[in-house]
Order: sequence, then structure tokens, then C-alpha cells
Amino acid sequence: LNLLCTLVFGVDAVKTVTVMEGDSVTLQTETELQTDDVIMWQFEDEKTPIATINSGTESFFTFDVPDGRFRDRLKLDHQTGSLTITNTTTKHAGRYQVRTKIIYRFSVTVYARLPAPVITSNTSQNPSSSYCSLVCSVVNVSHVTLSWYKGNSLLSSISTTHLNNTQLCPACSGISEVILMIE
Repeated sequence: LNLLCTLVFGVDAVKTVTVMEGDSVTLQTETELQTDDVIMWQFEDEKTPIATINSGTESFFTFDVPDGRFRDRLKLDHQTGSLTITNTTTKHAGRYQVRTKIIYRFSVTVYARLPAPVITSNTSQNPSSSYCSLVCSVVNVSHVTLSWYKGNSLLSSISTTHLNNTQLCPACSGISEVILMIE
């Protein structure tokens, strides 16, 4: 006779949290600390904790990881055990887990602040053709959408992580031709 007993101690769902770089993010435990609760926060697959709470001894500790990404950035809520990461950077993106009586999992995405786009132009006129090249670029940002508008009309939109493509838009009047090249 085999007896199979399954106990569910955790929540399998992963809560997705987004934050802008430089802002703070709080990972909520959605509980109140009870006497003798022991809580451990972990980042990614690290075995060592980034924060621990022992409410029985009123011990609240935060720890850094070897690369220093959490130095002076972690705060613990003494009532709930929630973890706040201050002044976030993209290095704080990843999976977090807190072990209480149940397990909560979080997936944190940190978006870089979007700098102003830079537009450069280059024009060329010769007897065979004329063109104007407009290049719109944003540096140090991935997953960006660049769009060109004329008034309220969308002319072109590029959504990619690699913006190394060129789009041409020729305009012909029958006598001359102008090509709009979007790199």
C-alpha cells in the first residue's frame, strides 16, 4: 500500500513587478509578521539570503551579494517583512523569492530611463539623384520603438533591439526624385 501525501507550502504564481531605473520598488509579502516568524529573501538562484527576519528575536538583516549590487539599497518592513529596493538599476532585474510560511516569487523588470532621441541629417544632390538621410537614434537603450510622424500621420515605426536597418521612402514628381532614407 503506497500513500501519497502532498502538502502545498507555497504559491507557484510569480508576481511580475516593473520599475523605472532610479526609482524604488517594494516586493510585498501581503502578510503581517507574527511572533517567531522567520523570513528569508533570496535573489536569483543564490543560496545565500539577501535579507532575513527573525521576529522572535527582533532581528532584521540585509546582505549584499559579491558584485555589490544591493549595497545600501535594501530596506525591510518590520511589520510585513516586505523588501524595498531603493535607487534601482538594471542589475536589480531578475527573480526574487521570499520564504515565510509560504513562498512568494517575484520577477522584477527594471526599465532604463529613456534619453532624448538624437536626429542627424545628411543631404546630397547630384545630377542623377537627390536624397536626404535622417537618422534617429537613442543610445544605451534596448527594446525601444522609434517612430516618424508628419502631423498626426505615422510615417514609419521601428520596434527592435537592434536598430541596424535602413528604410527608404522615394518621392517622385515625374521630373525629379527625392529619397527619404531612415537608418
